[in-house]
Amino acid sequence: MSQPKISIIMGSDSDLPVMQQAADVIKSFNVPFEITIVSAHRTPKRMVEFAENAHQRGIEVVIAGAGGAAHLPGMVASITPLPVIGVPIKSSNSIDGWDSVLSILQMPGGVPVATVALNGAKNAGLLALQILSVGDKSIQQKMQTYKQELNDAVMEKVKKLNS
Repeated sequence: MSQPKISIIMGSDSDLPVMQQAADVIKSFNVPFEITIVSAHRTPKRMVEFAENAHQRGIEVVIAGAGGAAHLPGMVASITPLPVIGVPIKSSNSIDGWDSVLSILQMPGGVPVATVALNGAKNAGLLALQILSVGDKSIQQKMQTYKQELNDAVMEKVKKLNS
């Protein structure tokens, strides 16, 4: 496989069912990516090493999913020069996911994290692809096709509803 452009990271393997949605949409665009576990709390040295070196390895966008206290996206964003997209995950130790949403959303000035909806990894994957599409016309064309397919699916439903 080619050099990964997107890195999907998560705090635990229990986050994989949600984060797989990002992997699936990125894979459908044939964009190389990597997926791994990087815990802000259990492997802080791994997290710092990842954040310091991702751009040197050719990664262009990071998608970071986390539940509970959800420090992973913000901590990675505080270190890496890359755009970070946070995916709040409703986990077993979560307060209906609100703790994760607010932990990722309420970043201090100077440390931005783009935040998608609770368990919204598919949109995180799409946003990562849109970021890459600025400098890659083939991804941009695939994104235009994807958007047209969304439109066509809705119009087909309208047609069925009206008949």
